[in-house]
Amino acid sequence: MTLYLLRRIFGFFVTLFIAAAVIFILLDLLPGDPARFILGINATPEAVAALRLQMGLDDPALLRFSNWIFGMLRGDFGVSQTQKLPVAGLMVERMSVTLPLTVFAMVISVAVGLPLGILAARHRGKPIDTALMVLAQTGVAVPNFWFGMLLTLLFAVTLHWLPPGGFTPWNEDFWAASRGLVLPSLALALPQAAILARVMRTALVDVSTQDFIRTARAKGMTFGEAMWRHGVRNALLPVLTILGLQFAFLIAGTIIVENVFYLPGLGKLIYTAILERDLVLVRSGTIILVLVVSFTMLVVDLAYGFVDPRLRERRA
Repeated sequence: MTLYLLRRIFGFFVTLFIAAAVIFILLDLLPGDPARFILGINATPEAVAALRLQMGLDDPALLRFSNWIFGMLRGDFGVSQTQKLPVAGLMVERMSVTLPLTVFAMVISVAVGLPLGILAARHRGKPIDTALMVLAQTGVAVPNFWFGMLLTLLFAVTLHWLPPGGFTPWNEDFWAASRGLVLPSLALALPQAAILARVMRTALVDVSTQDFIRTARAKGMTFGEAMWRHGVRNALLPVLTILGLQFAFLIAGTIIVENVFYLPGLGKLIYTAILERDLVLVRSGTIILVLVVSFTMLVVDLAYGFVDPRLRERRA
């Protein structure tokens, strides 16, 4: 188990380093001069040269990359070129919106997707199975931002149950802040719940043909009892993979959804930084997203070993 754990952790740090290098190289290759973009086309060459010196753009690329990496290791993510504020503080402030939004969406996705997948598997081949799979296919095909607009039209504009957008800080009104995340969480969660339902159904259908299910039935268990006691646990491996990937999709989806619902989260911060060519903020914000996603996949990978000890022994 120790060797298995060390390999997973080593892979986690390698992934972060490669992602950091790719992010830095791609942003470094962008055409145009960030200093001139910030100062405007009427800036004098002297002012542009001074800002380039201040931003460290005249340093060699390898030096700038190493300074960025070692700075992040010390907790220094730099200073935003446009907002003139520490990037770490900006990201912590915005994560107070993005992280609850992602967690809420994940909870809704699991709470909706898993029961529907189990229900469809139990009634395989029957009208309820067909109806649920058609509904799931529709959910997969519809973009989350379109879901968001439909939900806003129904619950905010027509029924006036929920706010159409914006966000109240948590320390001002916790209930209002929670209500402000309901619609964007649903918009993020419903397509992912549809995927999760299809994966859960397929996994349970595959498990239902295994010998241990037939043995349990021969011992007097009903099909439902055998699947609940033995089938669900064995169907969790593909579901865990999807859950890890879904968290990544939810994090990435916040960039669109936060702009649709005017939420001051990390996704909107990065989107604005891209428009303003704030490379320091874009680099650090993107690597934070990579860190969150990679850590999630590490947790999922470690969970494999606990769900299936044979997998742990084989990979050790």
